[in-house]
Amino acid sequence: MKIILLLFLLLSVAFGVQNKAYECTKVFESRKNELLLELEKIDEQKQSLDALKRATEDLLKKKESLVQGKGTAVDQKLAEIKTREASMKKMVDENKKILEEMKQLKSDKVSQTFAKMKPGAASGILSQMGVDDVAEIMSTLNSKVVGQILGKMDAKKASEVTAALRRMPPVPSK
Repeated sequence: MKIILLLFLLLSVAFGVQNKAYECTKVFESRKNELLLELEKIDEQKQSLDALKRATEDLLKKKESLVQGKGTAVDQKLAEIKTREASMKKMVDENKKILEEMKQLKSDKVSQTFAKMKPGAASGILSQMGVDDVAEIMSTLNSKVVGQILGKMDAKKASEVTAALRRMPPVPSK
């Protein structure tokens, strides 16, 4: 009987251990399935994150190329504007030069006219003009002609013209 009891005890222990092992396996299998589901979720999230990252990088590349294209267009426009500005500056300089030549021709013609006139007639005409205009005309005449014209002018007008002539910058000799 002791043997039967011992055998019964051993069988119950063995059956209990086997039953507990079966329960542990069930728990581990359940936990394994939960972990696999979590891994699948994490993998899906990683794939979504990778897709979002690629889309963001593509969008960033498109934006960069668009900015570079606009930067190139701006640089081209800037170069075009600088070219036009240089061209306009050149034309303005040419126009100034032409204007100065025209003024010089006009001044030379007026000077020649007064240089050919008799001092009395020239002083009569110049006495009717403004002091600055008279000084400008007389600055182009040689000093001998200027002296003769000033000698025939009213003394007050002659002194005003002389003062105006002194204020003028010297005319370069030709």
